[in-house]
Parts: sequence; C-alpha cells; structure tokens
Amino acid sequence: MVNNAITTVETNLMEGALIVIFVLVLFLGNLRAGLIVASVIPLSMLFAVIMMNLFGVSGNLMSLGALDFGLIVDGAVIIVEAVMHRLSISKKYAGVTKLGKEQMDGEVAYSAGKMMNSAVFGQLIILVVYLPIFTLQGIEGKMFKPMAQTVAFALAGAFILSLTYIPMMSALLLSRKLQHKKNISDRLMERLEKIFRSALEKVIRFPRMALSVVLGFFAVALSVLSTLGGEFIPALEEGDFAVETRLLTGSSISASLDNAAKAAGILKSRFPEVEKVVTKIGSGEVPTDPMPMEAADLMVILKDKKQWTSAATFNDLAEKMGDALSEIPGVTYSFQYPVQMRFNELMTGAKQDVVCKIFGEDLDTLARYASRLGAVISAIEGARDLYIETVTGIPQIVISYKRANMAQYGVSVGAVNDVVNTAFAGRNCGTVFEGERRFDLVLRLDSAGRKDLRNVMN
Repeated sequence: MVNNAITTVETNLMEGALIVIFVLVLFLGNLRAGLIVASVIPLSMLFAVIMMNLFGVSGNLMSLGALDFGLIVDGAVIIVEAVMHRLSISKKYAGVTKLGKEQMDGEVAYSAGKMMNSAVFGQLIILVVYLPIFTLQGIEGKMFKPMAQTVAFALAGAFILSLTYIPMMSALLLSRKLQHKKNISDRLMERLEKIFRSALEKVIRFPRMALSVVLGFFAVALSVLSTLGGEFIPALEEGDFAVETRLLTGSSISASLDNAAKAAGILKSRFPEVEKVVTKIGSGEVPTDPMPMEAADLMVILKDKKQWTSAATFNDLAEKMGDALSEIPGVTYSFQYPVQMRFNELMTGAKQDVVCKIFGEDLDTLARYASRLGAVISAIEGARDLYIETVTGIPQIVISYKRANMAQYGVSVGAVNDVVNTAFAGRNCGTVFEGERRFDLVLRLDSAGRKDLRNVMN
C-alpha cells in the first residue's frame, strides 16, 4: 500500500511536469522559453520541500498530490511571453536581426516590469483560495492543512522566482537573434484566435440567447450537484480487504472457526482475484485489539488489479463478495480496507465508516432504540453492511434443581454448582511448570461432553 501511494505521487508529479513542459514549448514556440518556464517547477518544488521541512509538514499523497504545476508556472509564463511578444512585434527592431546585451537587458526589464503586477495579482488570487483551509480544525484540519501549506509554499517559491529568476534567465538564455517569420506556434495561435473571434462575434449578436444558455447550464449544474453524493475523505485503495465478521453473541470459538473457514472457502473458490485469506479471531497474547470469540477479521489478500476478472473496481468486487458470503446464515460481514478499519477503530471505537452511538443505563432500552435506529438507517439509499451491536440476549443455560431428589441423596446445591461449573467452565486444580514459565492446570469435560443442553441434563 505504501509503495502504491509513493508510486502514485511520483507518477502524478512526473506526468504533470511533462505535460506542462510540452504545452509550454508548443504554445510559446520557443524551446528555450519553454525550458526557462519549466525550470520553475523543480525549483519551486525544492523551495516547498525546504519549507515543509522547516514547518514539519509531511510529504504524503494528500499534500504532494494536490500540487498543480499549471498554477505554479502561471507568473513565469506571463513574464516570458511578454518578453517574447515585445521582441517580436516591436517596430523599433523591425530591421534588426540581433540585439546587443544591453538592449536585451533593457527589453527584458521593461517587459517584466510591465507585466509584474499581473503576475503577482494572479498568484495572490490563487493563494487566497487556499486561506479557508487553514482555518479547519480537528480531523479535517489534520487531513487538509498539509495540502494547503504545500501548495502555499510552492506558490510562494514560484512567486519569488517570477520576480527574480525568470527575468534574469530570460535576459541570459533567450536568443538575441530576432526572427520576423512566423513559426508553427504563431500559426497555431492565429488559427485558434480566428476560431475564437468568429465564435465571439456570433455570440455578441445574440446577447439574450447567450445569457439564457449560460443560466440554463448553471441551473443544470446546480441540479446535478444537488444529486451527487459526497464523502469527507476519499477511501485510499489499499490493495486488500479487511472483512469484519460477526456471529451471534456468545458463539463459541469452534463456531467462529467453522464460519471463517466457510467464508474463506467461498472467497477462494469463486473469486480468482483472491490470493489468500488470513483470519484473526479473539484477542492476542498482548490485548491491543480485544475482541470477543464471536468476532473475526478476515484479511483478504488480493492479486494485482490487472489480473482481476470478476470486477473492475474495489466497490464492485466487495459487493459481489458480500452477496456470495450472504449464503452463510447468521453471520454479518463488513468490507473495508485494513488500515482504514484500524483508523476508524482508533478514532471512534468502531470499525465502520459511519457510527451512531446511543448512551444510557438501561440495556433493554438501548437495545430497543438501536433496533429502531437500525430500521431507519437500513431504509436509506446507499446504506449497506449495517451492523447493530448486541448488548442483551446473550444465550445462557438456566438450571432448575430438583431439591427433593437432591435431599434424598444428600447432595447440596453448592456441590451441584461446583460439579457443573467444573465440567463446563473449568476449575483450576494445579500448576504446571516448564522451565521458568508456569501454567494453570484446568480441569473440565472434553468438548464432546459439553456441546449442548442435553449434556447438562444427563
């Protein structure tokens, strides 16, 4: 999962940089100009990384993945394009084929100074957009503040570079040879400008119709937006599934083992995407994650997504697996990602994405309200894998003593309780030593002699 996240960040940054460089060279029509502007990307990233280190901001999928290189090079594009435009259309150099160094410095200084306000204002507008994110608190602040800080650092670096580095590099590296012929970029921009001008003239003739169309699109957009779903933080595809399994409260470990084996068998036999299934039941020797015997976590290790045949996405695969596991009666399943499930449990005490807790002193009342709330939630579209935690109704055996018969044989109630307790629950009757380790010796009936109610009656 960590390698996938790092690869995603590397791929996004590399592809974004290459696309920006290609577009710059294509539309500026000058390889040197495109490379000068593109050089702002690694330098602003270096500035951002230095500031992240100083302020303790981590580099992660959320922070680094939000960088937009198009925004970063915006100021540099304005200045370099202004310099090139000045050199190509200036009547002062109509018959000149090459500029001197002082002339080049003067033209760059004039063009950069003229466009500096536009470059600064454009980047300030982008920074203002991210200011509300800095006011977020709690979990949302921890999640989204690093993103806003990283973007702000990168924009600040690009801002400084646009004021100092870009004019200097333009004066040094841009060719002082003036070409008065149109290149491919000029012809491309002329064609685009001609198409735009033609469309603009047609729209201006019918202002009311244009305004109506715009308002219509805006209304459609609002309608679509109101029907879209939303989520606080998109789930990171970790590559595997963690399936929380719940049996009836009070179920034995043997029942949990049988159901886990059945579930693993179904997943392995019906879904070729599954590589292996590992089940964890109960609590470990160090009880960092205490769980009852009726609860189990199935870690479904999946093959690479390119090898999938049953489904194209994780959600579709989870839905199909859930339908297949529903054939096992009396068991509830909840599909999540392993790390996401642990974080949910750490933050809320429950493994589900959305949790509703009801507090009170009377267990029967809590159970009644939980059932009513579950009925309401299950009727909501999009709700799935609903689990209501059981707080009452734990199965138990109630023994009624035939006191007349016990008195006839001279057996006391305490003696019968001791026998039943020893046979079914077990009793400590000694200690076993293995070197420096010692274990309690517990006496109880064999599992075959304590399966059901008839064993108590006999």
